Amino acid sequence: MLRSYVSGGWRTGEGEGAPLHDAVTGAEVARISSAGIDMAAALDHGRRVGGPALRELTFHQRAALLKAVASHLREHRDELYELSAKTGATLGDSKFDVDGGIGVLFAYSGKGKRELPNDTVYVDGNVEPLSKGGTFLGQHIATPLRGVAVQINAFNFPVWGPLEKFAPAFLAGVPSLVKPASQTAYLTERVVELIIESGLIPEGTLQLISGSAGDLLDHLTEQDLVSFTGSASTAQKLRTHPVIVRQAVRFNAEADSLNCSILGPDAKPGTAEFDLYVKQLVTEMTVKAGQKCTAIRRAFVPAELLDDVAEAAAERLAKVKIGNPAAEGVRMGALASLEQREEVRRSLKALQDASSVVFGDPERVEVVDADAERGAFISPVLLKGDADRAEPHEVEAFGPVSTLMPYTSVEQVIGYAARGQGSLAGSVVTGDAQFAREVVLGVAPWHGRLLVLDADDAKESTGHGSPMPGLVHGGPGRAGGGEEMGGIRGVLHHMQRTAVQGSPKVLSAVTGRWVEGAPRNTEDVHPFRKSLAELKIGDSVVAGPRTVTQEDVDHFAEFTGDTFYAHTDPEAAAANPLFGGIVAHGYLVVSFAAGLFVSPEPGPVLANYGLENLRFLTPVKPGDELTVTLTAKQITPRENADYGEVRWDADVTNSAGESVAKYDVLTLVAKENR
Repeated sequence: MLRSYVSGGWRTGEGEGAPLHDAVTGAEVARISSAGIDMAAALDHGRRVGGPALRELTFHQRAALLKAVASHLREHRDELYELSAKTGATLGDSKFDVDGGIGVLFAYSGKGKRELPNDTVYVDGNVEPLSKGGTFLGQHIATPLRGVAVQINAFNFPVWGPLEKFAPAFLAGVPSLVKPASQTAYLTERVVELIIESGLIPEGTLQLISGSAGDLLDHLTEQDLVSFTGSASTAQKLRTHPVIVRQAVRFNAEADSLNCSILGPDAKPGTAEFDLYVKQLVTEMTVKAGQKCTAIRRAFVPAELLDDVAEAAAERLAKVKIGNPAAEGVRMGALASLEQREEVRRSLKALQDASSVVFGDPERVEVVDADAERGAFISPVLLKGDADRAEPHEVEAFGPVSTLMPYTSVEQVIGYAARGQGSLAGSVVTGDAQFAREVVLGVAPWHGRLLVLDADDAKESTGHGSPMPGLVHGGPGRAGGGEEMGGIRGVLHHMQRTAVQGSPKVLSAVTGRWVEGAPRNTEDVHPFRKSLAELKIGDSVVAGPRTVTQEDVDHFAEFTGDTFYAHTDPEAAAANPLFGGIVAHGYLVVSFAAGLFVSPEPGPVLANYGLENLRFLTPVKPGDELTVTLTAKQITPRENADYGEVRWDADVTNSAGESVAKYDVLTLVAKENR
């Protein structure tokens, strides 16, 4: 019997449980039951134990733990591949699922370290001025929800599915409760077991329900979230659950999707794009036996190329060996279950009312080293259909099935694509960039992600059906109307955005970032003499003035080779309506500012590694006096390093007190003085 991990321990469901079968042999793999599992207690454990433990950690600390979990799982890949074969997956399919899931953990670990602060609060956007005097400001922040991310997953990706939901939730500081689909739950159970046994993550931050969700949703609160992957009909039932509606529980759905791929008119037989289209179509039909929410279901090709594409695709499909994933040469395994095979056959009957078969027989298939009836095997089926009929745009056969359909104009194919009523992914295969632009802009409102494939990007492209951690996975309408991953967007989905209004001093205290107008500390010790442990937000130095001379401007022009007329030609500079005469180079101003605020002796400041947000605000003319104010704006210690990053606010002013340049200086500073 598969176990659930809830409330700090492993629990076995009551009763005999439902049998789960090997998709290849039909043999019983395990039984599953969640009867007797206290769902309310599991949610309470996540909120009471897991949430506080996560929120004590900074984003960077959570990112480091994700990396450690990914490395641990990577050491157990062979075991997971072997178990994955029971789901009908080939080794390639298993890598797509297992390695893909581990890759998401690594990706979110990297993004957390690079794009989030080493803090527990996320500052969203810029400060909003709310008063003329600058004493009343607004700032959006994001903080972790105080509930549990309930993650209900589909059967087709028992590793990638849970991990791609877990990673952004964990990084946000929200514990996860994973509920996998029963057919392949034995693989998800092992992944969770490996993570729990590692001891790498705090207790309560990851729980597992093996079996029915029971009354789980009845115990949700306004601080919980639900992320669902599955059918549109189930998504609708969950979305309208009384508790989800009453409590306005944050709900994300990734549902059915009749994804399309469009071949450009330029891609004639013999072109690289024609071959790429056919290869991609066959790949999307056969990887995971077509059981991918992103697989190509509708293949639109120019009418004059329809027969060419059909013939080339059929020739490729004929070479695909189907059978036991362990057998040599097998490229397509079984569907996840016999029930799934019957569902695909029922859908195919509906599609065949509006199409003819180009390749395959849904009732018969030759398999290698397996029993075609005991195992959930089915032949790839390529159809040729009429895009004006409703069936190809409404019926999804969730297996190795795709329908070829002709189009005669850009406008027509855009209209056909839109009839899918919302898709997770689409692709355009063409060497014509203008055609690609027209199609992308035309179909984008109905798609969450679009791939444009051509000879230039083909070698490095991850393909039509591969969601990427940095890009959103979701789509409008029929596809569920939700978004997962998308880089930091997926993290922020698990956080509450709050507008905070107050004085500069208060906003600095709340955000951990110095805000213009907040107090500065200009004591005798130069801030560059302070280690990270000694430095405080608001520590400042005011330096200057320095007079800019004509000789300075002339020398800088000659020395750098920047002889732009505004710096070297008095007559032309005078005619410039912005300057009205010779002005100093902006980078001369920045250089002089650095010379004013720097403390040159060796010390805790290790390096200046960049400038950001540089703006030149007021022209500087020979004779102007420059003063610079440098203020510690943000301090970010690096994990597992003896230094950190300091962001300084630099404000260069003239003798009239006007800002002539504003920017951020980025430095690396030692944590302790040596």
